[in-house]
Amino acid sequence: MTAIAGLRADIERIYHAALEAVNGRTAVARALREGVVPKGPFYLVAVGKAATAMAHGLADERGGDVMDALVVTRAGYEDPELGERLPGRTITAPHPIPDGRSLEAGEALVGFIEQAPANGRFVFLVSGGASSLVERLAPGMDAAALARLNRWLLASGLDIGRMNRLRKAFSTIKGGRLAQWLAGRRADVLLISDVPGDAPAMIGSGLLFADDAPPLTDAELAALPEGLVPASPGPATPAPSVSGHVVASNAAAVEAAAERARSLGFAVTCPGRFLDGEARALGASLAETLINAPDCLHVWGGEPTVTLPEQPGRGGRMQALALAAAQRLADRPAVLLAAGTDGADGPGEDAGALVDGHTLYRGHRAGLDDEYTLDAADSGRFLAASGDLIRTGGTGTNVMDLVIGYYGSKGTG
Repeated sequence: MTAIAGLRADIERIYHAALEAVNGRTAVARALREGVVPKGPFYLVAVGKAATAMAHGLADERGGDVMDALVVTRAGYEDPELGERLPGRTITAPHPIPDGRSLEAGEALVGFIEQAPANGRFVFLVSGGASSLVERLAPGMDAAALARLNRWLLASGLDIGRMNRLRKAFSTIKGGRLAQWLAGRRADVLLISDVPGDAPAMIGSGLLFADDAPPLTDAELAALPEGLVPASPGPATPAPSVSGHVVASNAAAVEAAAERARSLGFAVTCPGRFLDGEARALGASLAETLINAPDCLHVWGGEPTVTLPEQPGRGGRMQALALAAAQRLADRPAVLLAAGTDGADGPGEDAGALVDGHTLYRGHRAGLDDEYTLDAADSGRFLAASGDLIRTGGTGTNVMDLVIGYYGSKGTG
């Protein structure tokens, strides 16, 4: 094994150690052992890309307390075994672009809450992706309008906070509005955070947690695609019967990556910088940081953005960041991994990419141009040709993105 091949293998191990530390099954089981949910029967709702893993964690510790369950997750992330462990059903919807299935899931969610007895209590397991997976719209909006809104948001370059604020404006269940159907019944909410600051009102667009965001301004409304009708309800009233507990976060993933790296003999730094802004510019900047701090492994967390052209190609923000970094790291003893923790970097099945000093050479040999593919938001095509894409499948978590990079003596020899 060459030095670069060994370095690549080590960084993949570090990435997977981070995923294991924030896996939904592990995180929920740990929280339940710590007593965050009182003993006794309850009705279970799990929503998000990590919903299945989180529900398994609950079944591991408290499955006998579940009276009935509704699990809503991304299509392809369901697990038939869960139906053998818990009562109830699993339904699936698309991500990242919602459609009619998302609206059906929203109606099923409201109906599930309504059918529970007046003295029943609930446990909710919520992770990122809920914004796309469940929705209930204002009159005048339909699935086509919802999809148009979300395509515009994903191409806009807006950060997750601003996107979720706009999503809430068109929803009758987000921004804390779902809590009205609880009618005062108790709900304990365990959350895997995919937002900066880990605020429950931001995770999954805040199904059960109100915030103080003001109504959309005229300028914000004017910038939206035509034909979109905001929901008529105002901000939700905070529900005192709802309590939230964040059980996994990006910071926990960064720390787990650092711990595994140290066990492999790396000197490690976690700069503490939250990665946001345009992915392409960040890739170049992070590569320069590695070059200027040799022989130290860096771990960053965050969620950059990408502004898409009208006809984007293959790949998401992490693939754009990785290819931009590869441009600066060409012919150097360096490796950089940039990947989502949920196993999905934009549309498609790739989690991100693991590039090195020979990435550009391999892609050029296949007849592709790195600058052109970056301009066309088609980084995934270049990285597929260079053999650098990462595919994990569903990871059972969703705590934004990780970037792990090293430049120095471990990549030589």
